[in-house]
Amino acid sequence: MDLAAARRAVLQLLGAVAPADRAALLHWMRTTEDFDKFTEDNNDIILKNIADDLRNCLPLETMLSSEHLALQKLQQQPEPTVHVDAFLYDEDCIDSLCEEGKMSRHYCTVCGSHQTASLGFISHSFSLMELKFIYHHVLPDLSGKVLVDVGSRLGTVLYGGYLYSSAVQLYGVELNGDFCQLQEMVIKKYHFSDRIKVLHADICTQGSLLQNADVVIMNNVFEYFLHETEQTTNIQLSTWVEEIPLNYDVYPQKDFDREALEQIHVYKIL
Repeated sequence: MDLAAARRAVLQLLGAVAPADRAALLHWMRTTEDFDKFTEDNNDIILKNIADDLRNCLPLETMLSSEHLALQKLQQQPEPTVHVDAFLYDEDCIDSLCEEGKMSRHYCTVCGSHQTASLGFISHSFSLMELKFIYHHVLPDLSGKVLVDVGSRLGTVLYGGYLYSSAVQLYGVELNGDFCQLQEMVIKKYHFSDRIKVLHADICTQGSLLQNADVVIMNNVFEYFLHETEQTTNIQLSTWVEEIPLNYDVYPQKDFDREALEQIHVYKIL
């Protein structure tokens, strides 16, 4: 069926609807998410398939026993906090898990009572929404450019860069060998090896790589993965980097998490 025939069929269908129900049907057509699967980009589908693969390889909390410092810092949070990977679990997934009793958004402040409070959620990965915002609306054309992701973890920034940008090379530097293996699994399965390379290394040993990078991405790499003494520096950031203002209203999706996007900041080296 071509476009003209499809239009006629839709109008014919609307004409057959009872007049009393037509307004409700039109409202549903304007607001429903049921059409999303027909407009979804193929790259989005690939990333969702990757998320499915990784969910099958990881525990629900997506934290490994080898992440000693991160686990310790989670336990030290002033209020109960859980790690829910935003790339693997979007809001619909979380809602389903809550309905199944596998996850909760709340904790009891007085055991056995109905006094509850919201759990704190953190993620060490960008969500699909955040990846699309970064590559479509934040970063310039990356043709011929080199991108380095510091603490690449599951590799979400690398996969997004492969699918949503023309970066000539995407490097992930990851200290945890278990996560390096997961990234290599995805790279091999989806044939990303021509532009993605994962280094099992401490970023402090990769000075040459950083010097040659055009874009460096860091997501939660300090707070949960370094001791405070290792984070302290005497560098005056204002003397060598300048923050670039972002327009968070350019994101086209009507129901987006603006607060999440406002956590993204871009700096230009002076």
